Amino acid sequence: MGSKTKYESWQLKQKQSLPLGAKVVLTNSLIREWYEHWDGGVCVSFSGGKDSTVLLDLVRKIYPEVKAVFADTGLEYPEIREFVKTFPNVDFVYPLRWDKKTRKNYRTSFREVLIEYGYPVIGKEIAEHIKQARRGLNSNDGKYSYSIDALNGVLRKNGEKSRYNYPKYKYLLNAPFKISDECCKYIKKNPLQIYQRQTKNMPYIGTMACESMLRQTSWLKTGCNAYSTGIPSSKPLSFWTEQDALHYIRDNNLPYASIYGDIVEVDGKLKTTGADRTGCIFCMFGVHLEKQPNRFQRLQKTHPKLYDYCMKPLDEGGLGIAEVLTFMGVPYKNT
Repeated sequence: MGSKTKYESWQLKQKQSLPLGAKVVLTNSLIREWYEHWDGGVCVSFSGGKDSTVLLDLVRKIYPEVKAVFADTGLEYPEIREFVKTFPNVDFVYPLRWDKKTRKNYRTSFREVLIEYGYPVIGKEIAEHIKQARRGLNSNDGKYSYSIDALNGVLRKNGEKSRYNYPKYKYLLNAPFKISDECCKYIKKNPLQIYQRQTKNMPYIGTMACESMLRQTSWLKTGCNAYSTGIPSSKPLSFWTEQDALHYIRDNNLPYASIYGDIVEVDGKLKTTGADRTGCIFCMFGVHLEKQPNRFQRLQKTHPKLYDYCMKPLDEGGLGIAEVLTFMGVPYKNT
């Protein structure tokens, strides 16, 4: 590990291998530690998904008065939003965009962010490289050379190979639409950060290291309770797995959003009969890796009006996602 890494990967694997009961004990300890450090000035970042539902339950079993905050992005399944509304003491925040001229934040929408900044495709790192490489190729600005090199397959400065096959996605430089990693910043991060500055409440977040390489890397740098980062946050479920969350919900008879369907056991593992992920339903990160039916093919069946809106061209008032998926060679219609 690099010098900036606080933990080793074996330490994460060790915690991930613990039985669920031991994980609950450790998570409760982290929750108390975070609460006491901030003298109760905390909140739960509550997305309405199954993982954050588990987190909210764990936190409020110890501290029932803790407030939750929900980023009402307009990108959630309707079932998620209705589920969140069943909980008491939840603050709603909305997408905000900073205007440099007026130096004020204004309400915005996913569609407006797509028009100004571009579409989220492949993953955050790839989208950022495409955005930066385009800037570099158009301006010959050397500060963007790293992204251009990455898309050409050049190794990192330290000689290590990238974990992504960047050249595989170089074709996106020629896409007839903007590509960017900015949407999460304006749709979720900005309003939540503003909320935290205004309330002084430091968040518990229900993410897990197993969900992505970026989240694993983040854990290795800070652990679960990150006090000294730019925006302090507690991630007491970091060493949990999806199976842990599903077992906790089932074992505790915990209510959860109906979009997931039932929790059933298949070949010794738990799974949901409905949606398996409930993030931003129009986001295209990772869709190229999904087996059919992918998230958009399922959306066509379960929420046809939302599907039609996201596929309709931008100049007709929709999101224009059909054009993007077509260019990427990703199917989006049910046959």
